[in-house]
Amino acid sequence: MATAAEKREDIKSKLQILRKELREIHSKVMEESTMPEPGEVRASMTKLEELLEVLEPKSAKKSKK
Repeated sequence: MATAAEKREDIKSKLQILRKELREIHSKVMEESTMPEPGEVRASMTKLEELLEVLEPKSAKKSKK
């Protein structure tokens, strides 16, 4: 089982990556006036759900049912 510090670092790393990806999607939308690809949006949502599971494992399992 990961310690609280390890979880915090893992989450911080994942959030930084997700933030970078979302910034890229946003700049693409603003510069090209196009909508993001559905796959990009789904991937971002999946990553957010994974973070939620790490932060709140019990409530994440309940919400999937």
